[in-house]
Amino acid sequence: MLPFTNDQFLVNLAAYNQAIWPVQLAAFGLGCAVVLFLLRPGMADRLITFIVAAMWLWTGIAYHWLYFSRINHAAVVFGALFVAQAALLTHVGIRDQLRFGRDFGPAVGMGIAFVGYAIVLYPLIGIWTGHAYPRMPAFGVTPCPVTIFTFGLFLLARQPLSRPLLAIPLIWSLIGGSAAFLLGVPQDWLLLASGVIAVPLIVLGDRRHSRAPSAEKPA
Repeated sequence: MLPFTNDQFLVNLAAYNQAIWPVQLAAFGLGCAVVLFLLRPGMADRLITFIVAAMWLWTGIAYHWLYFSRINHAAVVFGALFVAQAALLTHVGIRDQLRFGRDFGPAVGMGIAFVGYAIVLYPLIGIWTGHAYPRMPAFGVTPCPVTIFTFGLFLLARQPLSRPLLAIPLIWSLIGGSAAFLLGVPQDWLLLASGVIAVPLIVLGDRRHSRAPSAEKPA
C-alpha cells in the first residue's frame, strides 16, 4: 500500500506544476531540441547528455525533495537517486562517453518509440484519461516521463553503454511503474515495462558489438 491517497498525489502534483510554471514549456522545448540533435548524430552528443542530466537533477531536487517528500518520506531517497543519476550522466558527458547514432535494429525502433511516447503520447494519454493539467505528470520535470525518455535515448546510443547508467532508471521503472497501477495513472504503465524491455536490448546489443571485432579477425 502507498503512504498517500490518489487524491493526495494529484493535489501535490497540481501544486508542483503550478509552482514551477512555465518550466514545463522549457522542458518540452529541450525535449524537441534533443530530437533534432539526434538527427545529426555526433554533432551534439554532449549537449544531449547534459540536457537529460538536467532533467534528472531538476526532478530529483524540485519534484522529489521539495514536493513529493511532503506526502512520501521515501521521496528523500528517490531524490538522492535522481541526483546521483544526473551526476553519472554529467560524468559521461564530460568524458564524451555517451554517443548516439546506433545502427538501425530492434533497439533503435524501440528507442524511437520510447522517445516519441514520452514527449507526445504521454501527455495526450493523460488528458484522454482525465489527468489534464495541472493534475498530470509533465514531460522533463517529473520522474516517469523522464525515465521513459532516458531509456529511449539509451537505446539510440552507440555501444558499449556504461552499465551504471542503467541501474537507477531500472530501479525507478519498477518502483514508479508499480505505483502507477495503484494510482490509476495509465500513461505511466509503460514505465514498468520500459526497463524490462530496454535493459536486455542494450546488454545484448553491447555483447554482439564486443564480439564483432574478434569475429572479423582472420583465423
